[in-house]
Amino acid sequence: MRTKEQKKSWKRIVLLVLAISLHNAPEGGAVGVAFGSLTGQEASTVEVAAAKTRNDQSCESSQKANGMTFATARSIAIGIGLQNFPEGLAVSLPLRREGCSLMMAFWWGQLSGLVEVFSGFLGAYLVQWARFCLPISLAGAAGAMIYVCCAELLVEAHQHGNSKWVNVGVMIGFTLMMILDVALG
Repeated sequence: MRTKEQKKSWKRIVLLVLAISLHNAPEGGAVGVAFGSLTGQEASTVEVAAAKTRNDQSCESSQKANGMTFATARSIAIGIGLQNFPEGLAVSLPLRREGCSLMMAFWWGQLSGLVEVFSGFLGAYLVQWARFCLPISLAGAAGAMIYVCCAELLVEAHQHGNSKWVNVGVMIGFTLMMILDVALG
């Protein structure tokens, strides 16, 4: 029989798992849209090559301005992939603390990120009809994670007397993500 405090703790963990899973869906969609946007560039690459033989610079510059490059898509995937490690830990560690086995906690951490694979394929498929999905997916992912961090994780961390380390961790994490944002474009 669980106490009232244990039930409340499990409800928070379930909310965290659901929130991170929901957060991962638009992230996967953003990666899928980024790579799905590359499919229409084969024809424009041929046009650029033909324009170069004619010394026509306008076609090349318009292709660079309008298309998603592989480097940009790769940067998006790397950036989202890197921040998935702490998200998996954010799911696994509370489960482990509540008494789940190591493998069960690891499994739930993995399952919370599995939604990205499916939404990635869906995003790549839908990009042909909806090129506006990338900014919406990125905004959704950012909004969901900011909500979870501000409304749940930071508040709970401060309640347990870890204010100094929480603040240092937030500053280091923010600085690292800004460095990655600038470095990866």
